[in-house]
Amino acid sequence: MGIFEFAMEKEKFSEEYYRDLANRTNHVGLKNILTMLADEEAKHYQAIERMKTETPKQVTDVPVLQRAREVFEKMRGLPKKFNFRVSEAGLYRKACQIEEQSKKFYLEKAKEAQDPDQGRVLRLLAQEEDKHLLLMENIYSFVSKPESFLENAEMYHFDDYVEGVL
Repeated sequence: MGIFEFAMEKEKFSEEYYRDLANRTNHVGLKNILTMLADEEAKHYQAIERMKTETPKQVTDVPVLQRAREVFEKMRGLPKKFNFRVSEAGLYRKACQIEEQSKKFYLEKAKEAQDPDQGRVLRLLAQEEDKHLLLMENIYSFVSKPESFLENAEMYHFDDYVEGVL
């Protein structure tokens, strides 16, 4: 199996994993974030598929961290008591591991790339996976301790991570 096929499989797996997580949660905010992540993974799949014949101009155009922050801000204002199953936290921890592995994979393949444009796109994909990792770590923290997570607004302010169109 070649690099493109392997990368496409990784992205498809991640998309399906996030869609499954979105279907499992009864929390509207998390469902929105997880669906957004699944949609991004689908766009990564398409970008890699295009790399087989051409180098795509961009990887994604969704400011995922900004949108996630907005969802957390809305949740903060809700009077709702959060009640997550313990098993959910483990699923989000696994998502963190998946994102970490994907980031490492793209960085490794970027170093091996013969074509500088493909190397650039692979590094951009690694940056996207790094954003997903940061977001999933925050979701894991939220699910583990929802009230304290939302009280500490610094937890989900992703200002240190510059985000833009890639």
